[in-house]
Amino acid sequence: MKSRNLITNPWNTRGSVVPPEVPQEEQKNGPSPAEIRQRAFEIHIERGGIHGCDLNDWLEAERELQQKYKNEVQEQR
Repeated sequence: MKSRNLITNPWNTRGSVVPPEVPQEEQKNGPSPAEIRQRAFEIHIERGGIHGCDLNDWLEAERELQQKYKNEVQEQR
C-alpha cells in the first residue's frame, strides 16, 4: 500500500495548528496568524516552556490580541 503525502492528502483530518494564510484585506479587523503565533510563543515561554499546552497558549494569545484590536478600534472612534 502506497503512503500519501500528508500535505496533499485530502483525507488528512489532523491539520496543522497554524491556520492557513489569510488575505491581507481580511486582517485589518483583527490579529494576523503571525501575530497570534508570536504571542502564543511568548505565553509558552512565560509559563516556563512547559509542553502540552499549545492550544491553550494559542487561544489565550488570540483572546488578548482580539481585545487589543477591539480597544484600538474603539479609541479611534
